[in-house]
Amino acid sequence: MFAKLLALLLFVPLVSVADNHQILEPIDTDSPRATFESFLKLTEEMGRSYSAYRDTPSPATQGALMRIAVKTTALFDLSQIPEASRQETGIETFLQLWEVVARLDLPNLEDIPDSSAYDKDGEKLKGPTQWLIPSTDITIARVGEGAGAGEFLFSAKTVERATNYYELVSDLPYKRPVPTKNLYLVAQTVTGWMIPLAWTESLPAWANTPIAGQVAWKWLATLMSIGLAVLLGVFVFRWSMECSSDGPLRFYLCQICTPLLIICMGLLLKLFLRNQVNITGFGSASFNYFLEILYGMALVWMVWLTSNWVADAIILSPKINPKSLDAHLIRLAARSVGIIAALMLIFRVANQIGVPVYGLVAGAGVGGLAIALAAKSTLENFMGALNLFADHPVRIGDLCRYDDGSSAGWLSVGRVEAIGLRSTKIRRHDRCLITIPNAEFAQKYIVNLSVCDRMLLQTTLGMRYETTDDQLRYLLAELRELLHGHPKTIHTLSDPIRVRFIGFGDFSLNVEMRAYVKTSDRNEFLAVQEDILLRVMQVVKKAGTGFAFPSNTLYHAHDGGLDSEQQQQAEKQVREWALAHTLPFPDFAEEYRLQITDTLDYPPEGSPNANE
Repeated sequence: MFAKLLALLLFVPLVSVADNHQILEPIDTDSPRATFESFLKLTEEMGRSYSAYRDTPSPATQGALMRIAVKTTALFDLSQIPEASRQETGIETFLQLWEVVARLDLPNLEDIPDSSAYDKDGEKLKGPTQWLIPSTDITIARVGEGAGAGEFLFSAKTVERATNYYELVSDLPYKRPVPTKNLYLVAQTVTGWMIPLAWTESLPAWANTPIAGQVAWKWLATLMSIGLAVLLGVFVFRWSMECSSDGPLRFYLCQICTPLLIICMGLLLKLFLRNQVNITGFGSASFNYFLEILYGMALVWMVWLTSNWVADAIILSPKINPKSLDAHLIRLAARSVGIIAALMLIFRVANQIGVPVYGLVAGAGVGGLAIALAAKSTLENFMGALNLFADHPVRIGDLCRYDDGSSAGWLSVGRVEAIGLRSTKIRRHDRCLITIPNAEFAQKYIVNLSVCDRMLLQTTLGMRYETTDDQLRYLLAELRELLHGHPKTIHTLSDPIRVRFIGFGDFSLNVEMRAYVKTSDRNEFLAVQEDILLRVMQVVKKAGTGFAFPSNTLYHAHDGGLDSEQQQQAEKQVREWALAHTLPFPDFAEEYRLQITDTLDYPPEGSPNANE
C-alpha cells in the first residue's frame, strides 16, 4: 500500500510533462505592454485549467494547472525573495494581482509602451524604463542587472506590496468577467487529485477559515504530518544509538540511517503537502524554510559521519598507531573536510532562506581573528605538531633523549607513549609520565635512541702518576687488543677503535677509550659495556698500575708501592716489541689486528650464555 501511495505521489509531475508542449513557450517580457498582455493571457489560461481540474480531478489536469502556475512566476522580479520560497511567492503574487487587476479600470493596450520604444538590448530610445497601471503604484519596470537583465517585470516593490493591494480591493466588485471568481481564496482550499474537493467542502466552516494565507485544516494536516515524521525520526535515531558498533563500517551504517531517513521523509512530506494538501501562504513559505534547514542538517550530518568513518578506516591500518601523530592528523584532516563541507552547506542553506551570507562571512572573519588571538598557545602547539609530523624525529614507542642542551649528561630520557595535536606524552625511566606541549617539544634537541644502528662506548681512564711510560704503552696495547678482540665491538676505517693517551690531568694520566658496540638495544649495550670495563680492570692490574683517585685528605701510611715484578715484566715486553719492530704505536699492524679480532670469549666464561 505504501509503495502504491508513493508511486501515485511521484506520478503527478511525470504525467504532467507529456501532454502539453506549450510549457516550453517563453513568456514575452520585452516591453511593459508585452508583460501586461502575458499577464492577462495567463489569467485566462489558469482560469480554464482550474475549471478543467475542478470538473475532472486527475494527475493530468492537476499537472496542467501546476505548469501554468509555475509559468506565471516569470512575470515578477523575485530577486528580493529568498530562493527557497520564490516559486510559491510568485504564484501567490500572481493570484493576488489577478484579483486586483480584475477590479480596476485598465487603459487601452495601445497606450502601454511596446517593444518599438526599445532597441534589441533594451536600452531606452523613446519609451520609459517603467510603467505604472493608472491610478496605482503597481509597476512594470525594466530589470537592470541579474539573470533577468533587460526584461520588463512586475517590480520587486510590487511583489512586496501585492498582499496589501489585494486586501484594499478584495471587497470591490469585478470590472470585467473572470474565468473563476475569488481564485486567490479558492487556491487556499483546493487540494490535489488524491484528496476529493467534496471532502474539504464538507468540513465545518472553521476548518476552511483562512489563517495567514492558509485554511485551518491544512495547518492541522501540516503539523500532524511533520509530527509523525519527527516521531519516526526519533525512533530511528534511538535505534541507531543502540545499534551494535562492531567495526567502523557497521557503526557508520547504523549512524547514517537517521540523516538518510530525514532526507527521505523530507521528500515525502514535500510531495504530499505540496501536491496533495496544497499548502499556501505563510505555511508554504515556512515549510520551505523548514525543509531547507532540515536538508542542510541532514547533509552536514552525513558529511561529518562519512569523513570520520574514512579517517577511522585509514587509522585501522596496521601501519598506523592509533595514538600516533599520523592518526591525530588524519582525524584532523577528516574533521577539517567535514567542517568545510558543513560551512559550505550552511552558507548555501542560509542563502536559500534569505540570510545575508556576506555579512556572516565578514563576521566569521572578525570572529576568527578574535578566536585566533585568544587561542594563541593552542595554535602554537598545533604548529609544533605539524613540525613533528614533517620531521618525524620520534614515533610512538621510541626511546628518546631530550633537553635544551646537547651534552652527554642529559637526564631527560624516556619512551614516547602518545603524540597528540597539542602535546606529547613521554614515560620516563622513573615511570613518571611527562606531558610536553608540542611548541616546546619541537624546539628541543631530540635524540632518538631507538633508531641507533650501533651504540658508542666512550670513557676516560685516570692512571696513577707513578705509571712509567713503558707501563703506559703496555697498558694502551693491551686495551687496544682487548677492544679489537671483543666480538661485540666494531672496527672499520670510518669507525675505528681508539685507545689513546690524551693528556695529563690534575691527579692522573688520562687514557681515552672509544669504540662502537654492535647493538641498538640499550640494555644489551649496558651489558657489553659492563663486560668490557671489568676486563679493563684486569688489564690495568696486569700492567702493574692502578687507577688514580682525587683526595684532599693528608695521611701518613706505609705505601706498598707498585708491583716491581709486574713492572719489570711490562717494561720487558715493551722492549721485546721494540726489538722485534712490532711496537703497536701509533697503532697495531693490520696483520696483527686481523689476527686478534674476535679472539676473546664473550659472554665471559662462567656466564649463562658462555657456551652458545
